[in-house]
Amino acid sequence: MIPKRAKDGGRTTGLLYYLYGPGRRDEHMDPHMVAAWSPGVLDPGRDAGTSIPRLAALLDAPVFALEGTPQEKHVYHVPVRLDRHDRKLSDAEWAEVAAEIMDATGVAPKGDSKAARWIAVRHADDHIHIVATLARQDGLKVHLEFDKRKMQERARELEVRYGLRRLTSGDKTARRWPTTAEAEKAKRKGRDEPPRVTLQSKVREAAAVSGSEDEFFAAIQRAGLRLNKRTAADGAVTGYSVALPGDRTGAGRAVWFSGSRLAPDLSLPRVRERWTGVPAGAGTFSAGKFASQAAAWQAAAGHVHQAAAILGQSGNEAGAGEMVALSDFLTTYAAQAPAEVRQELRDAARAFERAGRAPTSRQMHSDASRHLRTATQLVVMSASLGVNGGEVAAALTILVAAALAVIAAQRFHQAAQHRAQEQAAAGAGHHLRAATEVAYGASAGSSRKRGSRATWQRTELHPGGPALVEAYGPVVREAIPEVAERVLGEAAWPALAATLKQAENAGYEPAQVLAEVTAQRGLGDADSAAEVLVWRLQRRMASDTPETSNGRPQQGADRAASTGPEGGTENGRAAKPTEGQKDAAGDGSESPAAPITPPPVLNRSETIEATPLGGDDAPTFGDAVRQAVPAYATDVLADPASATLAAYLIKASSEGHAPAELLAEVAAARDLADADSVAQVLTWRLQGRLSGSGKPAPLPRTTGRRANQPSGQSRNPGERTAADRAAQEAAQRRGQSRGPRR
Repeated sequence: MIPKRAKDGGRTTGLLYYLYGPGRRDEHMDPHMVAAWSPGVLDPGRDAGTSIPRLAALLDAPVFALEGTPQEKHVYHVPVRLDRHDRKLSDAEWAEVAAEIMDATGVAPKGDSKAARWIAVRHADDHIHIVATLARQDGLKVHLEFDKRKMQERARELEVRYGLRRLTSGDKTARRWPTTAEAEKAKRKGRDEPPRVTLQSKVREAAAVSGSEDEFFAAIQRAGLRLNKRTAADGAVTGYSVALPGDRTGAGRAVWFSGSRLAPDLSLPRVRERWTGVPAGAGTFSAGKFASQAAAWQAAAGHVHQAAAILGQSGNEAGAGEMVALSDFLTTYAAQAPAEVRQELRDAARAFERAGRAPTSRQMHSDASRHLRTATQLVVMSASLGVNGGEVAAALTILVAAALAVIAAQRFHQAAQHRAQEQAAAGAGHHLRAATEVAYGASAGSSRKRGSRATWQRTELHPGGPALVEAYGPVVREAIPEVAERVLGEAAWPALAATLKQAENAGYEPAQVLAEVTAQRGLGDADSAAEVLVWRLQRRMASDTPETSNGRPQQGADRAASTGPEGGTENGRAAKPTEGQKDAAGDGSESPAAPITPPPVLNRSETIEATPLGGDDAPTFGDAVRQAVPAYATDVLADPASATLAAYLIKASSEGHAPAELLAEVAAARDLADADSVAQVLTWRLQGRLSGSGKPAPLPRTTGRRANQPSGQSRNPGERTAADRAAQEAAQRRGQSRGPRR
C-alpha cells in the first residue's frame, strides 16, 4: 500500500473536478465513488449526490471562517494505491484506510470532532484519493510534522491488517531517481539516459577505482565530467559537485549535482571512507606479474572466491563495508568486461547499488573487503595488459565468483532484515545469471569443443586460502570418495574449497551438501568436476532461499531474480520503476529492479511452433528445436520465452546461420539438465553467440570520438547524435536491430 502526499494545491473545486474526471456533464458525485467522509462533518446519505461546487464549499468553509486573509494553498491531497497483486478492498475497508491515514498525518486525529474536513474518493479498484483542507474547524493550525514518514509507518501496519503485500519503509539508502523534467529534457536532447544517471555511473566508477582523494578527482575529470570542488577557509576540500558538459538550464547555466544528490554513498565523506586508514599504494600490482588481461582476471576471481567464503561473517559493521567493496568490484569489472557481457554486468552493478548501502554504520577494512579491493585493483591494472585470448573464459570464472559473493550478500541482508538491500542483491543475481549464459554462448562461437569451460588457474590464496584447501580436503574425501582425488587435483579445487566454506557459513553441513549435489547427476563427462560442483553448490544456496523478506514466495520471475549462474530462470528483464514502485522502495526514490517479460518480437497470434525461421527452405521453429535439443523440445515449445528465442533464430538465419545447427551449438556449450527455463537459457546463449557473427555493434553510450567525427568536436557522455539515431532507425527498418534493450 503506497500513500503519497502531493504538494499542497490551490483550490479544492479544481482538484475535485480533476479527481472525478474532467468532462463530466452532471457535476455530481457518484455515491459509489465515495469511500469515506470526514466523520461528523458530512453525511454520506445526505451529501453523496452533492454537486462538486457545493462539496468544495463544505470542505473549504473552515478556511474562509478564519480571521484574516485565507490561505492561498490549503488543499491536502493523498493518493493511496495497492500493489497490482493485492486483493481488492471493499468500500468499508477503504474507508478505514482513509481514516487511518488521516489520523497518522495529524490532519484528522481519531475522535477529534474539530479536526480538518476531508473526503476520500475511490478513483479505481486499486486506489483512492484523499482530499483535505488545511484548516481545523476550531480555527487552530493543522500540524503536519513528519507526515510522510508517519503515513508510511501506518501503511506498513495496514498491510498486515488487510493481508496485503508488505513493502519496505524508507531507510535513506535509495539513490535519487531523475525527475520527470530531467527525463523529458534528456529525450529532447537525444540522450540515452538523463544526465543524473550518467553522472551516478561515472562518479561511482571513479570512487571504485580510486585510492585517494586526488585519484578520485582525477578519475572524474578523465571521465569527461566537469568538476567543482567546495573548499573551506583553510583550503581543505569539504565537498564536490559534477556536471555533464553541455547540460545547461534554459538560462544557459551548467546543471551541477553534488555527490549526495546523486546517491547517499557518493558524498565526499562517504567516498573517503574507502581509503581512510589504508597505506598509500596498498593493493597495487605490477603489470609485469601477469602475462595477459585474462591472467589478471583469473587472479581477481580467486580473491572474489575467497571474499565470498567469509562475506558477512565479521559482524554487521564489517559486513556493511564488505557490501561497499563488492559493489565497487561489480562496477569496476562491468566497465572492462568483454563486450558480450558488458551490458548485463552494468545492469547487475546498477541493481546491486542499494545492496551496497546497508542502513547502518560500516567498517571498511575486514578480510573480505581486502580481498574485494585487491580484486578491484587487479581489474583496474589489467586494462594496461595485452588481450591475447581467453578473456571470455576468464570472464566466466569471475562471473561464478561474483555470483557466489552476491548470494552471500543476499543472505547477509536477509539475516539483518535489510529488505530493500536483499531484493537489490537478488536483482543483481538475475543479471549475473544472464551474463553467464551470454558468455557461454560467446565461447561456443570460438570453440567447438562440447563443454568448453573457463581455464581455472591456481592463484595464491592468502590470507586463509591454503588453510581452506587443507581444511576441506578431508571433507571431500569423506563425502565423495569415488571422485575425491580427481577433484582435489583440478585447478578449480581452491574455488570449491572457498564455496564449501561459504556453504558452511550459511548453515549447511559441508560433507552432506557436497554429497547431495554430487548425486544429482554423474560427473563422468565433465571437463572439470570441481567447477561443476561449484556451480551446483551455488545453485543450491540460491534455490534454498525461496522467500523474500516481505513474506511472499519467490515464484516465477521473482524467483528468477535470485537464481545463480547454473540454474535457469523465468523470462525477465529489469524495468524502470513506475511512480508507485518508487514509493514501494520506501523513501520514494528507488525501487529494486523487478524482472518483467520482455516485449515479444513475434506476433503472438501466430503459433510459435509453426513460425518459419527464414526463406522457403528454412525449417520452422518447432522443427529446429526438435532437431537441436530433442530432449527438451516439449519444454521449450511450451515456454513463454520461446517467442524471444524464435526471434533470435530468425535474426541468425538472416545473417546466414543454419538455425538448427546454431541452436545445437549453443545448447552444447554447457549441460541444460538443471535449467528452470531452457528457452531462456538458449536465448541468452544465442545473444552471446551472435555478438561476434557480424551483428552490428551497439553505438557507444558514453564518451569517445568516432572515427568520422572531426577532431574539433567532442561527444558528451550519454549523448547520441542525430546520425546515431538515424543509423539505429535504419537498422531497425532493415530488420537488423541491435537486440533487446535491457
